[in-house]
Amino acid sequence: MSLKSIVNFIKYDKNLLFGIILLSISLLLIVISFISDYNPSTYFIFSKDSPPSLSHVMGTTSLGQDVFLTLTKALSNSLLIGILSALISRIIAVFIGCFGGYRGGKTDWIISVITESFIVVPRLPLLILIAFSFKQQLDPLTMGLILAILDWGWPSKRYRSQILSLKEREFTQTSKFSGMGDVEIIFKEHTPFLIPYIIVDIISGIIWAIGMETTLSILGLFNLEIPTIGTTLYWANYYNAMYRGIWWWWGFPVIVMIVTCLLYTLRAHETKANLVCRLLLEKKKKKKKKK
Repeated sequence: MSLKSIVNFIKYDKNLLFGIILLSISLLLIVISFISDYNPSTYFIFSKDSPPSLSHVMGTTSLGQDVFLTLTKALSNSLLIGILSALISRIIAVFIGCFGGYRGGKTDWIISVITESFIVVPRLPLLILIAFSFKQQLDPLTMGLILAILDWGWPSKRYRSQILSLKEREFTQTSKFSGMGDVEIIFKEHTPFLIPYIIVDIISGIIWAIGMETTLSILGLFNLEIPTIGTTLYWANYYNAMYRGIWWWWGFPVIVMIVTCLLYTLRAHETKANLVCRLLLEKKKKKKKKK
């Protein structure tokens, strides 16, 4: 799929454009977190419990932290967990789903049994048990890897079902007769059709991972010294920010969480369908030109 095609997809799909704008804002906040020399682990630098003002646009906490600067660091760590988890799990899913679907037979059956085993496992209780064993020493990288291992099952099934359909198409048979190997067919002919599904799955995977991190942090099972959206909410709850009327301490992290989750409101399934249709049209146009 060419760069021009991707630009056209963004141009004609407003939902995808909306998602990219939100992602750009998130990336801007991450850049600010790297530029700033502010350390959220250092307490009582500023006055406590100050409401939003020109000097502190999102106010300060009971620990004397600037909420805005803390949130930039928190969002960086939360997105690191989400992106790491989503990318690793989708890479695993693509390889396992494509290999099983294309090979078929006993190989596909064995892979399907393993995949189903991962799907039926209740992930949240298992995550709580794993996190509890770490005794509040979970870091973003370890958390991302654990979430990735638990989140490849469903995407793998989706990719497998697509490969099962694609391998029966005429262009697959044509590729075989032209001398292309199985691996070459999967990655050159079939993978472009999976791109819409992968994009949607990565977005949903990021949101799921951030949600799991937030849940574990609020329960006090993540490393509470590392700023994330979840640990920010934990400390706000620990100091009774809601009860004491310090709304900005818990309110802004919740807003950031909602805005991040709005990345999924690009109507994933509609976008996916549009991308698939355009890929098919592009293939037909290329065939006509060759003729």
